Amino acid sequence: MIAALRLLLLAAYLPLAHFAGARHSPLLAALALGDLVLLLLVDGLLRRRATAWLALALAVAVLVPLARSAYALLPLLLVPPLFTAIVALWFARSLRPGRVPLITRVVAALYRQTLDELSPRHHRYARNLTLAWSLLLAAMTLLNLALALIAVPDGVLARLGIAAPMTVTGEQWSLIANLANYGVLGGFALIEYQVRKFVFPVRPYRNVVDFARQMAALGPAFWMEAHNSPGTTTTGQTWALG
Repeated sequence: MIAALRLLLLAAYLPLAHFAGARHSPLLAALALGDLVLLLLVDGLLRRRATAWLALALAVAVLVPLARSAYALLPLLLVPPLFTAIVALWFARSLRPGRVPLITRVVAALYRQTLDELSPRHHRYARNLTLAWSLLLAAMTLLNLALALIAVPDGVLARLGIAAPMTVTGEQWSLIANLANYGVLGGFALIEYQVRKFVFPVRPYRNVVDFARQMAALGPAFWMEAHNSPGTTTTGQTWALG
């Protein structure tokens, strides 16, 4: 149920954020930010945690006046670079010495093998793919940050009264940051999947739908452990699907 609600909230955020930027609407910007707050707090709210409800009350207290403010779109402009930066760091930090590349953990889980049981070819491919995702997301972070700086009339430089050497409109910013961004990520994932079919003809999933189902079945606990555990380059643990 929580996963379904998160998907609905995410689906609602994208059009809200897009039309907020395209129409320079403080109200839609506040609604988009409120949608993100619910996305982050939905688990705690449904479990009736006092801290989650307190955080929601504080968010409402901020967002209500923000909906009538000329600065409502400013925090919305910073959401895309913040998102891509967080995910890029998640991939990149797993490449540090003594850690297990994130995609290596995923491969071991899908194959239901220990890290030692994976072939050297799988290790190389997974590490290189983890690096590729890190670089792509880092590049998107820089692009999104640059767009947030030069967008007019709601961008950071415009609000500071600084003339940017080049500018984009709110609609152009929104088309890239709220729509094209996810097209690039999805396109990269689909291209990589096709490449993987040739590199590894034998795979533990039948097709892209089965692959997506198995990825979803890993569950939140897997991703939390992958994020928090320092890991090692070898381990006897078998990663299981959730």
